[in-house]
Formats: sequence, structure tokens, C-alpha cells
Amino acid sequence: MTLHSKTLLAAATLALVLSGCSGRDDELDAFIAATKKEGGGDVAPLPEVKPYQSFTYEAQSLRSPFLPGSPGGGAGAQSVRPDSKRNREFLEQFSLDTLRMVGTLKLGGHQYGLVKTKDGLVHRVLPGNHLGQSEGKIVTIEPSRISLVEIVPDGLGGYMERPASLALNE
Repeated sequence: MTLHSKTLLAAATLALVLSGCSGRDDELDAFIAATKKEGGGDVAPLPEVKPYQSFTYEAQSLRSPFLPGSPGGGAGAQSVRPDSKRNREFLEQFSLDTLRMVGTLKLGGHQYGLVKTKDGLVHRVLPGNHLGQSEGKIVTIEPSRISLVEIVPDGLGGYMERPASLALNE
């Protein structure tokens, strides 16, 4: 092959390669033109930004909900303690959930509560008597309920009073 034929062959190859590239650009140009002719889509409006409402905390004088209060290990807890020197009453050996109120009895000007133990015996109680295993002291006796206050540990090394009651089972 001569130099002239080699040059001619190279020029033909180059023209062929360049014609292949220009064909791809034509398709790309046609796609871009078609896309520009299409209408744009609707864009949702931005949400309305509400103005900031400031808050002024005015409860500095109240008890913090993150610290134990006086019903727990606070300063007032020293006055609430079980009386270790007090003689235990018979009904204090039973847990409160095993005792049942079965009625009331008015006798000699006193309103008695009638409490049944799990062994089936019925006992008379008055306000001031103790029952249950949590130092429960009877506060009031009503026809349908015996209300008492228990002294229970608060989990912080102190004690707190907790209301409880026995309701009449009908």
C-alpha cells in the first residue's frame, strides 16, 4: 500500500467515526428540543410558616416534677414512719387483698366494720384499728367501705402515706 492510499484510508475511517458521533448528538438535540416544548408541571406552594410563639415559664415556685417531693424522701418525710414499738393487731398478719368487708354493725353507739379473713372468720373493727401488712390504720367506716391509710416505703429510704380501702362485697 502506498502512502497516498494509507492517508485516504485513514481519512475515510475518520469520516466514518465522526459521522457515528454526530448521529448520537442529533438524537440528543431532538430529545432536548422535545422536552423544552413540553409544558412544565405544577409545583405545590410552600407551606405557610407560622410565627414563633414564645412561652414564659412561670412555675418556678412549684415543686419540680423531676425531684422527689415531700411524700417521699423530702424534708417532711421524717414525720411519717411506722411505729415499731406498737403491739401488732390480729388482722395485721393478713395482706389487705385477702381481707373482705362483709358488712357493718351498729352496737352500743359505735359503728363497727365487719371484716372476713381468708380462713372464714369475721372480725369487728373500729376507726383506729390496724389491718393489713402495710401499717394500715382505719380512718372511717361507712356502710359500703372501710377507709384506711397505709404507711409504705417510698423507694428512696423514707416512707409515705397511701390511702386504701376495703369495699363491701355484695
